[in-house]
Amino acid sequence: MSMQLLCRKIGTTQLFVDSGECIPVTVLEVGPNTVVQKKTEDKDGYSAIQVGYGEKRANRISKPVLGHFEKAGVAPKAKLFECRLPADEVEAHEVGQELSIDLFKEGQRVDVTGTSKGRGTAGVVKRHGMKVKRKTHGTHENTRHSGSIGAGSYPGRVWKGMGMSGRMGNERVTQLNVEVVRVEAGKNLLFLRGAVPGHNDGLVKVRASVKAKA
Repeated sequence: MSMQLLCRKIGTTQLFVDSGECIPVTVLEVGPNTVVQKKTEDKDGYSAIQVGYGEKRANRISKPVLGHFEKAGVAPKAKLFECRLPADEVEAHEVGQELSIDLFKEGQRVDVTGTSKGRGTAGVVKRHGMKVKRKTHGTHENTRHSGSIGAGSYPGRVWKGMGMSGRMGNERVTQLNVEVVRVEAGKNLLFLRGAVPGHNDGLVKVRASVKAKA
């Protein structure tokens, strides 16, 4: 695993590069991310760092969690998440350290994890891209329904994983190998090529790509 940061999705726009190409980008606000706790193999059974994001009033946090922040000497955070790292990388970080946008650079490939937009209950045409039936002889009122979902004899049941209507979206999605087009360190802004999961003002995790293209 590699170090990941929690970012806020601002929205989408476009950038013009020196070659004149117009690139669609998604703008992310990085951090501030703060190291709250270090976990080690000897004490916890695995090595990781706990990272906090955003600010939260102390009277909105339970006393045990507030004590956790006071022990670390860190202001209360709105979100907490863990990032598994090798033991040597965990040792390189200190509690209270601010993790900045310097972890990323232009041209780098990253993975973005977020929660996709919820679309509610959707049919098979919208959810799975099935074809709408032709309004011709033999077709009744069900033009947007699926066709046969199983034989009457063998196997005599519906195969597991068959595409049907149901809840669409609102699930964890990871976008792989997204290109970093621009990094504005002064404003903590990260410009990624194309779209990333989630709605505007939603939170996403960004890390160096684990399957980076050559």
